[in-house]
Amino acid sequence: MLNLFLTAFVAAFFAAGVRRPFLFVLAYAYIDIVAPQKVSWGFLQSIPISLIAFIGAVTAWAATDDKNGIRFSPRQFILLLLLIYCGLSTRTADFPEDAFVKWSWVWKALVFAMFLPLTLRTRLRIEALTLIMVLSVGVIVIGGGIKTLAGGGGYGELKLLVNDNTGLYEGSIISTCAVCVMPLALWLARHGTIFKPSWLVRLFAIGICFSCLLMPVGTQARTGLICVAVLGLMSLRSVKRRMLYIGTIGALAVIAIPLLPQSFTERMNTIRNHQSDQSASTRVAVWMWTIDYAKTHPFGGGFDAYRQNVLSYDTVQAENAGDNNTAIETQRIEEHARAYHSSYFEMLGEQGYPGLALWLLLHILGVIHMELIRRRYAKETSPELAWVTPLADALQQAQIVYLFGGAFVGIAFQPFCYMLVGLQCGLSSYIGRVKRAAPKPFRAPRTGASPLPATA
Repeated sequence: MLNLFLTAFVAAFFAAGVRRPFLFVLAYAYIDIVAPQKVSWGFLQSIPISLIAFIGAVTAWAATDDKNGIRFSPRQFILLLLLIYCGLSTRTADFPEDAFVKWSWVWKALVFAMFLPLTLRTRLRIEALTLIMVLSVGVIVIGGGIKTLAGGGGYGELKLLVNDNTGLYEGSIISTCAVCVMPLALWLARHGTIFKPSWLVRLFAIGICFSCLLMPVGTQARTGLICVAVLGLMSLRSVKRRMLYIGTIGALAVIAIPLLPQSFTERMNTIRNHQSDQSASTRVAVWMWTIDYAKTHPFGGGFDAYRQNVLSYDTVQAENAGDNNTAIETQRIEEHARAYHSSYFEMLGEQGYPGLALWLLLHILGVIHMELIRRRYAKETSPELAWVTPLADALQQAQIVYLFGGAFVGIAFQPFCYMLVGLQCGLSSYIGRVKRAAPKPFRAPRTGASPLPATA
């Protein structure tokens, strides 16, 4: 039954795209996030629906979209440079076959992020893409949240739509992206026009946000807890009643902590002492190896260069030995071919210092651009532009959460995060077109200047 529903839904999406071409863009975003071809086990697995959606989006844009005022933004140029650089590093990669496998989906994420701003020409389109991104992640987290409440969580044990530990279905990645989605969901509940603000819309947005908060609990991903804390701190700038906000958060934390599973609290405690946890110790060892590797390979080793690492480190366990004594046990661990577990070290190891610099510039400019837009329209009250500052604020929060979460999980090329970049570029381009189209203010001639000639 699920197979038939997904097939019919994707087919209906494509059919609607024939009549409304922009829907092909939304279809590609939905397919890239949810991956219905993985959830399904029949017809959808046998056809390249992602490729069909992408070709449909590009063809429809080229044939029907208005091209007036199109400008390539600086961040789109950075995406292009990053695309070229990654392509070159793939040709000289330490592990060519493995690198090509990753390149086969990385280039699509970068190209789609460059393409998105060209299509986001109206507020309706910007909102529609935001809505699809929120609902697509919601498809994953709502089911995961229900399983968490039913006691089905655990590190590496929470089963989402598919039994697949890749992409958004990996615990740390979905925990990070779920927290990124929360400010976007709240923006839609307050400023949406497709589903206009109402108590039902607000209730659904709160439900999605609650499901997003359950992801770090269900997956027991420490990264998710850090992302929640970062978002909570950033939200202080936007709320009107800060003391009430702090008090509410504190009260909810006091109520929630005793209800959390013991396995969750024990795992979160390893944040303070990484030497007592093998997973955290492995990450630190990989990061140190990557720093040493970059000293001799400043341009990186291409995708999946981590496959050559050999790690050796000690874990420390402290146990109560009675009579106020503590027994310290040290265990030597040796591993190899362990992933980076950090977007920053992923970029450093795979693309070297130039690739890391491009990646950082891309995201730092995003934070700056959203701040400029946020401040520029902060006092705007007209219905046409009152939504701009809250959206810029939400996108900035989502990106900062991604940057903090990315410090502990390798999502430097996660397609969902590049959709956020494309959405930011689309908002910036939209604001630029609005400013260029605005009538120029009248300036009176300088005193003593010649009067303007009379017209016939």
